[in-house]
Amino acid sequence: QVQLVESGGGLVQPGGSLRLSCAASGSIFYIYAMDWHRQAPGKQRELVASITSGGSINYSDSVKGRFTISRDNAKNTVYLQMNSPKPEDTAVYYCKADLRTVAGTRSDYWGQGTQVTVSS
Repeated sequence: QVQLVESGGGLVQPGGSLRLSCAASGSIFYIYAMDWHRQAPGKQRELVASITSGGSINYSDSVKGRFTISRDNAKNTVYLQMNSPKPEDTAVYYCKADLRTVAGTRSDYWGQGTQVTVSS
């Protein structure tokens, strides 16, 4: 009853830019934090950036200064602006929402992932 749908992935050249979006929909009462995670082939999934409902933001050291996370609470949507991406940023990017449903339960929900490939 809750869905997270990512969009905006694709092929981008090193030094270019790309913007990912993730929209949450369904029986949502309140969204606490929204995160972006990524998983490269053969590696564990890692946290890239997170933003709370109040706007507190954290970045992994590997993307700090290059990526920007933002959120539109009215649209239940989180964005990841990727500037100056590097080949090592190539991964499947997933969004996650820590939310409470209309029924009252609080859980993490994940999107299906979107592939980002950084290559010339």
